[in-house]
Amino acid sequence: MQHTRTALPAGIKQGPNGWRVGFPRLLPLLLLLLLWPTATTQAQQPFITDDADVTDKGRLHFEFSNEFDLLQRDAFPSLKQNSSSFELAYGLFKNVEVSIEAPLIAIFNARETNPRRVFGVGDTNLAIKYNFRQEREDSRLPALTISGNIELPTGDVERGLGSGISDFSVNGVVQKSLIDRTKFRLNSGIIFSGNTVTGAVGIRGSRGTVFTGGVSVVRDFTGELTLGAEFSGARTRNFDLGKGQLQTQIGGNYALRDDLTLDFGVIAGRFSASPRLGAQLGVSIDF
Repeated sequence: MQHTRTALPAGIKQGPNGWRVGFPRLLPLLLLLLLWPTATTQAQQPFITDDADVTDKGRLHFEFSNEFDLLQRDAFPSLKQNSSSFELAYGLFKNVEVSIEAPLIAIFNARETNPRRVFGVGDTNLAIKYNFRQEREDSRLPALTISGNIELPTGDVERGLGSGISDFSVNGVVQKSLIDRTKFRLNSGIIFSGNTVTGAVGIRGSRGTVFTGGVSVVRDFTGELTLGAEFSGARTRNFDLGKGQLQTQIGGNYALRDDLTLDFGVIAGRFSASPRLGAQLGVSIDF
């Protein structure tokens, strides 16, 4: 999935244009935490960067997440957004899963705006994911996965809940174990037609090619707790940074039981298409 659903690090600091992301000061601390010796729960959520794993054949995997964002000043009169995302994945064949995701979006506008609040269903995403190479202990090659996505314009465009166009995209995933219980994931994708809009967040004014990417490092600290960090982003084909997406997230999962995790994350973004600050909380369940 892609909440859609990546780039340079940064500590969060206040600047003349709002919060900015710059990570050099934070990166050594994150690497120390991620490489500190400790034990395995894995899940894609809360990260945008997808993993190489797929749902087992004949099994169901359900994810729910709620993300609350403070928007960039460019989004005015929209000030805040709350997105509740529901995703259901099914193992169709060995190493192949299909999924559907639909968000409920609430946008909070400035006081003088009518309406002050907008609420409704956003665009619906359909995806198929194929893990064509699994990582093996006797090989240095990574796990490799490819996915295809179609996002249908089910959100109300006039109320700002949908993009009004169908998105067609592919995404490649590279996943490699660095050391015991630590995984590196790299995503690279192309939206051939469409954009990255989810409510008030995302690259607008683009109906052509958009390049997406992400990188994450995730560490299993105990049998229950997994923590990690990621950088994700998107650019239009004319590489206009001011209209791009760039955000970082620190988060993880806590296993409440073998088939149920609590997922959490804190987000900071830069450029008009990213949230300024955000927080995410959700659950992942296997059936």
